[in-house]
Amino acid sequence: MINNNSTIFEKLSELRILPVIKISDERDALPLAEALIRGGLPAAEITFRTDCAANAIAAIKNAFPDMLLGAGTVLSEETATLAKNVGATFIVSPGLNANVVRHCQKIGVPIIPGCVTPTEIETAMSLGINVVKFFPASAFGGVETIKALAAPYAGIKFVPTGGVNLSNLREYLSCSAVLACGGSFMVKESLINNKDWSQISKLAREAVTIAKGLTSL
Repeated sequence: MINNNSTIFEKLSELRILPVIKISDERDALPLAEALIRGGLPAAEITFRTDCAANAIAAIKNAFPDMLLGAGTVLSEETATLAKNVGATFIVSPGLNANVVRHCQKIGVPIIPGCVTPTEIETAMSLGINVVKFFPASAFGGVETIKALAAPYAGIKFVPTGGVNLSNLREYLSCSAVLACGGSFMVKESLINNKDWSQISKLAREAVTIAKGLTSL
């Protein structure tokens, strides 16, 4: 079972892609997870943007215990605790909240906080964080900004999210400072609501092919 920082980040660095998911109906959780697994992408970040996020995480954890399963849009200590209790093995937040970071460390769940400035990165480093979410990636300059930030902060790895798609995935993953990319392009709300599981598998497979192609270079 994935349950510590190094193992989780190693797994994430192997997969290189983290589907960022908003689920409106918890009944979609299992077929969605199955679709991602069929596409060669056994990972999911279920965002706490809907009331059924916790139930969706619990269902996926129960059915697919080996899936890399995280909770996103975690804005409070209470949500972090809930996410861990229902089975999330890591936490992702859009920004850097020192209280949430410390709480996650206290309860033993890895957190990837959002950082887009040198000040935020240094604050994260002071809290013992070395993997950060770069969000929203496209709005803050994309790969070029990540490269610029990586120069003075060589020990930091980034997980860009927001504006990542199949057309720019290769560019992001080619950057040595990028651990993995978060994206919703293969799990768009419209695809989930239409229960287009085959298309989700297809898009996941295309993303995995890009990632594997870079790994083999």
